[in-house]
Amino acid sequence: MKNNLLIILFLVLGTALFASEEQVTIAKANKAYTEGYFANAAELYKKVLHSGFESPELYYNLGNSYFKLNELSSAILYYEKARKLDPGNEDVNYNLSVANSKISDKIEPIPEMFYKRWFRSLREMLALDEWGKISILTLIISLVSGFMYFASNRMFLRKVGFWTGIVFLFCALFCLFLAFQNYSIINNNREAIIFSPTITIKSSPDEKSVDLFVLHEGTKVKVIDNIGNWFEIKIANGSVGWLPCSAVEKI
Repeated sequence: MKNNLLIILFLVLGTALFASEEQVTIAKANKAYTEGYFANAAELYKKVLHSGFESPELYYNLGNSYFKLNELSSAILYYEKARKLDPGNEDVNYNLSVANSKISDKIEPIPEMFYKRWFRSLREMLALDEWGKISILTLIISLVSGFMYFASNRMFLRKVGFWTGIVFLFCALFCLFLAFQNYSIINNNREAIIFSPTITIKSSPDEKSVDLFVLHEGTKVKVIDNIGNWFEIKIANGSVGWLPCSAVEKI
């Protein structure tokens, strides 16, 4: 029993020290950024990432550091990572749009059906954990309303409990569905950012194949297949082709 208590104590202390060390490193990075040492700030932020910690704020600060260094591919990569965790963050979305306005490729996306655009906008209003919290809260309200329906002897309260329970149960399931959608996007994201200054997209995974079009650093692509050291990618206008895996970094 004593040994188990000691193990638990060491784990708690270790976690506290680990968190404290991360906070100290982030504070140093913030100070370096404020003082204009952007390369140093980026290295410190990445050190925290390599320790296993991630957050929208950390990716956002790292993106800002690379933007100040005029490394647009890295800036866009980390803004996209921040956006993946917190799609409704206005600062992230604004800085990402500014960074995208500075890259060479201006690709017109395929028009999106209105209901898909509406659903995406709704899903991106909140992050995964926020949708999860709302689903739990609405489920609790639904259960309380259900209890009121079964426990009350008054017809009015039973009706209120029944319909309130139904409405909030629907809300809980819908919010849970939105949370699951965000979870799927975070864990199954196949988008990537091009890091090569210029890359020629091929018709097949072969250097000798036909040249299709040219892309430049900072452009976002969707990875749809992988053969050996080649990715098959699709860009926003629907064009498809192949490029070397080394030319991109996955978001």
